[in-house]
Formats: sequence, structure tokens, C-alpha cells
Amino acid sequence: MAAASPLGVFINCPFDRRYRKFFDAIVFTVIRCGFSARCAFEIDDASGTRIEKIMSLIEECPYGIHDLCRTELDPKNRLPRFNMPFELGIFLGAKRYGSASQQRKRCLVLDREKYRYQKFISDIAGQDIHTHDLKVHSLIRQVRDFLRTVGPHVPGGVTTAKDFDTFQKDKKKICNRLELDEKDLTFHDLTFVIAQWIVLEEERRRAG
Repeated sequence: MAAASPLGVFINCPFDRRYRKFFDAIVFTVIRCGFSARCAFEIDDASGTRIEKIMSLIEECPYGIHDLCRTELDPKNRLPRFNMPFELGIFLGAKRYGSASQQRKRCLVLDREKYRYQKFISDIAGQDIHTHDLKVHSLIRQVRDFLRTVGPHVPGGVTTAKDFDTFQKDKKKICNRLELDEKDLTFHDLTFVIAQWIVLEEERRRAG
């Protein structure tokens, strides 16, 4: 059985370039609020299948953020992308059928438009689905507000959104100092850069 991560947040969302700023915003908000960001990108292990890695991550994380905004037909293959709804299903299955600790799981489900999800995954109708309208600041506020319900005091949504904007401006400078390519960060690189920014920002604020 996988070791539990008390503050682990499983992030289930698109990983393509069009979504990259949204992905960065989710990871930033999770870390800024004092939680641990987890996703399939963190594992580089050829000894196991991708689905086994995802199931292990879900097992380890008491919290989940699931963005279902990317389910339309792929322009090249003319087929939908169902990875996000599939992983949400695994998370909900773990909560329903798992051990006592698994049954305490909590998650945030997002989509880009209100009620759009009913057209492709109507089985979750009745759950509290949140929308972000493809706006980064809206997404940050939704993630922050969810984490506030499951954790200690965290910065407000407006403050967290402003912090993300500042981080975006400072990221290149931090990456240069760490000898990292800002446009080619791994997941671990990204989380490390965010952690470094938080330390620097706290020092700036103390200095006045």
C-alpha cells in the first residue's frame, strides 16, 4: 500500500501547451497554500505502467483537483480526450470503496462552463461542479477556496492571484539563477522554482 501524503493534492488536468499557464497556476496555488502538489508528471519510472502510477498517486493523496475542461474532439484524430474523467472516476471509486482513510478523500471538480459537463459525463450531475471560464485568476480562486475548506488559514484568493502574477514576472530570473530553462521545466523543476519564489517573497516582505 502506498504511503499517505497528508497534504498531497492530486492534480488531474490537461498537460498540453495551451493549458500550461493554467497548470502552473494550479501548482502554484497548491504550494502557496501550504499543500504538496502531486501529478503523473512527477514519476519517471519505466518499471510500471502509467495507470499504476496514477492509481498509486491517487491512493497517496487525500485531496484532488480535477479539471474536465478539455474533452472536445481532438482536431487531428477526431476523437475526445477522456483521461481527465477517467482519473476522476478512479478518485471517486477510491473514496467510495477504499479503506476508512480513502473514504475521507475530498476533491474539487472544475469545468470551463457551467453545466457543460452534463453533456459528456452526466453521471456526476448533482455534485458541486465549479467553473473557471478559462480565466486563470478565476481558476486560482476556485482552487484556493477549496483548499481553505480542507486546510489551515491560507492567503485570500485575490492575494494568491496577485502572487501568481508576480511569480510569473520573477520566474525567468529565478530560473536563470538556478541554471534552468524557463520554457523546459520538469514538474520537479517547477515545484522547486515556486518554492524558491515563496522564500524570496517572504524575505522581501520582511525587509519591507
